[in-house]
Amino acid sequence: MASRSASAPCIDPRYAAFRLRIARSRIHRRGVFACQSIPARRKIIEYAGERIGRVENRRRFLRAWRARGQKLIYLARLDSYWWIDGAVGGSGAECINHSCDPNVVVRRIKGHLVFFSCRRISAGDELTVDYQFPKDGPRVPCRCGSRRCRGTINLS
Repeated sequence: MASRSASAPCIDPRYAAFRLRIARSRIHRRGVFACQSIPARRKIIEYAGERIGRVENRRRFLRAWRARGQKLIYLARLDSYWWIDGAVGGSGAECINHSCDPNVVVRRIKGHLVFFSCRRISAGDELTVDYQFPKDGPRVPCRCGSRRCRGTINLS
């Protein structure tokens, strides 16, 4: 297993179909970047981590929220009950940043979250996905910088 710590996330090659790296991002802190060209409609990486239920998800979210940004939240919804905490045994996919014009989509396949390319991704490009936060939830400002930016990570 790849060694991981909160200060130095890394890509776990067991979950990645292409060579990827984590580096500083212009969008937010760190991002995931392609080390090679990735064709359109190809599996890139699985979002891995500890599988937790709704109650534990709520507890972890509130604990991180109370830390006021000192702790990043890597909780991804798998279905109506299960969540995946990428901060615990994650694959590196938890560092993929939001964009309103993403080059990656996430699909739920047989109990797994898998990222696929929407279009060709060149070596050196940052991987981005639309987080699609609920429109009725707290507004989260977007810093993606795309021409299609909604100004918020929330759906309109």
